[in-house]
Amino acid sequence: MNQITHPFERPRMRIATAAPAPHRALVALSKSVELDSTLRELVNLRASIVNGCAYCIDTHTKEARRAGESEQRLYALAAWRDSPLFSDRERAALALTDAITLISDEHVPRAVWDEAAAQFSDEELGQLLWAITAMNAWNRIAIATRMESPYQRPLMQAASS
Repeated sequence: MNQITHPFERPRMRIATAAPAPHRALVALSKSVELDSTLRELVNLRASIVNGCAYCIDTHTKEARRAGESEQRLYALAAWRDSPLFSDRERAALALTDAITLISDEHVPRAVWDEAAAQFSDEELGQLLWAITAMNAWNRIAIATRMESPYQRPLMQAASS
């Protein structure tokens, strides 16, 4: 009988131990961003969905709930363009998140930038850009090192037994 296998890997390295100074710098960058916590978590979660980062999806879904985000909007985030649940401001932030996250597709289209600039002051837009950039950096580190969320550990242990 064929045994079913899954593609989950154990963590490859603990980046905070292997490269502590850059890790602390990225933590500091992430904490320095001044953005509404609900919007920040929508951006973090959206970038993580686009990048396919299981660790960050898990973490930022929980953070979004703590920030007061509704389950319905969390479910709709994967298809935000087709959902009426997001404000124009949120939609501009999510479009910018998608464009920056998928920057090799068509860079950041002028229309996406102009809409974000219409919805956010220069200072807010600067904070939003850093939030998106930091989240994409975290996604790449988490995916490359196979970071393990403390929330996922019991589930992974149960699945492997």
